[in-house]
Amino acid sequence: MVKISGQARRLRIYIGEASKFKGNLLYHAIVMKAKELGLAGATVLRGIEGFGPNTRIKTARLLDLSNDLPIIVEIVDSVEYIEKLMPFLDEAVNEGLITIEDVEIIKYTPKQS
Repeated sequence: MVKISGQARRLRIYIGEASKFKGNLLYHAIVMKAKELGLAGATVLRGIEGFGPNTRIKTARLLDLSNDLPIIVEIVDSVEYIEKLMPFLDEAVNEGLITIEDVEIIKYTPKQS
């Protein structure tokens, strides 16, 4: 095992599950663009409940089932790679919230033989 550590940036994109970009689900379009640009990886998290600027509660509870649950797309990479993605996000995200934080990473990889 090889352990690598260092500084990076964490990008979080808060959007609705039903948000679209050019006919595709926005979260999927973001993941595909990140892959195309060579970013280290992306994870999509689906929330079970939340609300945004319109203060309408969106929930996964059976009686109040929403078709637009909260979604977070999370990406951790170098400053350089996060900045490569920002022009696309400026174009694609019409409604949502983006946060960017400096983080310390620890990455474990298999030892090469």
